Order: sequence, then C-alpha cells, then structure tokens
Amino acid sequence: MSGILQDRVAIITGAGGGLGAAHAKVFASEGCAVVVNDINTDAAQAVVDEITNAGGKAIVNSSDITNYDDSLNAIKQAIDSFGDLHIVLNNAGVNRDRMFASMTEQEWDTIMAVHLKGHFCMSSHAVHYWRGQSKEGKPVDARIINTTSGAGLQGSIGQSNYTAAKAGIAALTLNQAAELGRYNITANSVAPSARTGMTSAVPEMAERMAKPEDGSFDHFAPENVSNLLAWLASAEAAQVSGRVFEAEGGRICICDGWRTTDGVDRGAPWPPAEVGEAVKALLAKETPAQKVWGT
Repeated sequence: MSGILQDRVAIITGAGGGLGAAHAKVFASEGCAVVVNDINTDAAQAVVDEITNAGGKAIVNSSDITNYDDSLNAIKQAIDSFGDLHIVLNNAGVNRDRMFASMTEQEWDTIMAVHLKGHFCMSSHAVHYWRGQSKEGKPVDARIINTTSGAGLQGSIGQSNYTAAKAGIAALTLNQAAELGRYNITANSVAPSARTGMTSAVPEMAERMAKPEDGSFDHFAPENVSNLLAWLASAEAAQVSGRVFEAEGGRICICDGWRTTDGVDRGAPWPPAEVGEAVKALLAKETPAQKVWGT
C-alpha cells in the first residue's frame, strides 16, 4: 500500500472499534504502519487482521493508556516492530454521563483518567523519544493528534465530567503546539461527529446517524473524520499546529477559541457598586457563545 502516510508509523489508541478502528484502517490504506492500541485485545486483533489481509501493516498493543509506565510499552513496541514512531493519535474514550448534581466521584475520576490522563501518558513518552532524536541531530517530523468534542467546546447537558475533560484536551493541544514546535512536533485536535458505539447507544442519535439504505453519501461514517486525521498526520501538514478542527461528513471547520474583548477600562479601581454598569456595557458588545448542547 502507498499513500500520503507511506513509511510513517502511528499509535492509535482505542482503535479496536468505532472511530479508532476507522482511523487505523484509513491510516493503513495510506501506507502507515499502525499500532492498534486497545484494552480489548480481541477487538484490536480483528482490526489488525482486516488491515493485514488488505496488505497493510498493523500490530496489536494492549497498553493501559491510564497507566504511565505501561503506556511506554506502546512506544517501545512501535519502534521495535516498525523501526520508528511518527504519530500518536489519542482517540480512546469512555462515557459516564450524569447530571452534575447526581455525579459521583468515581464517574468524574474515570473520565479524567481515560481522557485527560490518557492523552498525557502516551504523548509524554512519544515526546521524550522525539526530543531525544532532535537533540541527537536526527530529523523529526512528528504528530500529536488529540480528540476533543463539541461537548468540550460548547458544553453538553448531562456530561459535566466529559465536557471538562474534552475542554482540557483542547487547551492541552494549544500548549503542546506552543512548546513542542522547537522539536518539529505538531499538535492538533479534532472534534469528530460520527457514528460510533457510543452514539449508537443513544436512541435519538442512533436514528439520526443511521447509515442510509439507498447507498447515498454516508454523512456520519467515521471514515469521513479519519481522512482529515490522515492528512494532519502526513508530512504535508508540517506547518499546521495548535488548531482545533471539527469534522462531520464532508465538512471541515476550525474552531475559534476564547478571545479577549476590548473591555471597559476606567484606569482606576472599580467600586463594587459600579461594576454592574461595566458588565452591562460588556454584555451589550459581546458575541454570544454557541449554546450548550441540550439547551
């Protein structure tokens, strides 16, 4: 197989199903050697089998992305098996949906571990490897691709834990891009909208995202998102970093982040009783944020 990812090596987390499996297959079809990471080894093996049967290169990795030491094994396996590592695509995720007033500590901690810490662990070890290469004078052209969500960008009723983690991932991406460019490492994040196991578990979403039976364009096919990620992982995207994209169907967008407005400045402290007038003036000039999902 040949394509825009020829001779590149990627680790894709949570690639045993859903979006991760689609990413792995598209990457492999573009010539990438893929480490299919998933704690469900049977599911990961099925993806690997499909890739290798089609002539691609892939292996299973079952490292726990929430365990820092175990995550290192994925990086070692990629290098031992394929000779190098160029891309970490952090995709793995879970849901523990609950209204904030009813949310448990365990539901909060699980989401933070899988999403935020999971994005940290694998990327941290990969960055150590790439920084070492850079310091040795070896060429580096590396990619970190993170997975955020519209829920993290706008909020989502019943998902306070998930929205907080996904917002954290978007902010992490900006910092990674700012800090790691010196080593020729880019960092970008994508908020996907596609049909997955998690969306199919919600009846309304399952109906809305169902595959068309007439053979027309499958708007919510996960591969639509994977195609953008494959390009971001390629050598062609070396100058694109610190961006948060949204991808749905045939539509690709860049998300604008928080921006500071002109503000109201009196050049002296605001007496508490007069702050209300300043806030009123600010609100009159603001561009309202997008509405929270579910409101």
